[in-house]
Amino acid sequence: MSAISIGQAVILGAVEGVTEFLPVSSTGHLKIVEGLMGIPVDDHAVVGFSAVIQVGAIAAVLVYFAKDIARILRAWARGIADPEQRYRHDYKFAWWVILATVPVVVVGLAAKPLIQGPLASLWVVAGSLIAGSGVMFAADRLGRHKRGEDDTSLSDAMLVGGSQILALLFPGFSRSGATMSTALLLDLDRVAATRLSFFLGIPALTGAGIYELKDALGTGAGAAPLIAGTAVSFVVAYASIAWLLKFVSQHSFNAFVIYRVAVGLLLFGLLGTGVLEG
Repeated sequence: MSAISIGQAVILGAVEGVTEFLPVSSTGHLKIVEGLMGIPVDDHAVVGFSAVIQVGAIAAVLVYFAKDIARILRAWARGIADPEQRYRHDYKFAWWVILATVPVVVVGLAAKPLIQGPLASLWVVAGSLIAGSGVMFAADRLGRHKRGEDDTSLSDAMLVGGSQILALLFPGFSRSGATMSTALLLDLDRVAATRLSFFLGIPALTGAGIYELKDALGTGAGAAPLIAGTAVSFVVAYASIAWLLKFVSQHSFNAFVIYRVAVGLLLFGLLGTGVLEG
C-alpha cells in the first residue's frame, strides 16, 4: 500500500477518538472510513496503524481517570508489600483487571491471521454492528441496573473482560458494546458498566498498540501520520469520555442501538451496490 497521509491520519484519529469508547465499534467505523478513502482495510499496515492510534484514546483514559488509577495502583502496591492490605477492593480490582485481560491476549495472538485476514471484511463489520445492537438492546432491558462499581467481583471482571473477544473476532461488534452489555447483564448500573469497560480496555488496547507498532511502521504507515493520528485520537477521545459518562447517567443505550443498526444497514447497502468493496 502507499503510506497513509497525514490528512488521512487526522481523519482516522478523529474517528478513533470519537468511537473508541462509545458502544458503536471504533474498528468498524475506521474500516468504513478507510474504505471510503480507498485504503485497503485488510492491509497489515492499516490494521497496525489502527491499533497504534488506539493508544491515543487509551492515553485519554489514563489522564481522565488519573486519580482513580493512582488510587488503585497505590492499593495494589500496598497489598503486594503488606498482606493485611489485600482485603481492600482496589487491591483486588487491580488483579482482576490483569487477570481479565489474559483471555483476549491469548485469543488475539492465536487468531491474528484470521483477525487481519477474513474477519477484517466490511461484510463482517456490517453484520456485527447489527448483531451487537441486538445484544445491547437485550442487555439494557434485562439488566436490573442495581449494582455499583464497588459491588463488582472477580467473576464480573472475568466475564466482562472475556467479552472483549467478541469485538476482537468480529470487528463491528464493538469492544465497548460487548463489555458494557455483559456488565449490564450482570446487573451493574450503566455508569458502573461504562467505567468498568474503560478500565478493562486500558491494558488490552495499550498492549495491542505496542504489539502492532513494528508492523505499522515497517509496512507503509510513516511516523508522522502515526503521531498525528494518535494525537488527534487523544484529544477527541478525552471529550468523548466526558460526554459518554454524563450521557449514560441520564439515558438508556437506545440511541446507540438505533445508530448501530442504521450504520450496519447503510454499510450493507454500500457493499451490495459496489460503492464499497468488502
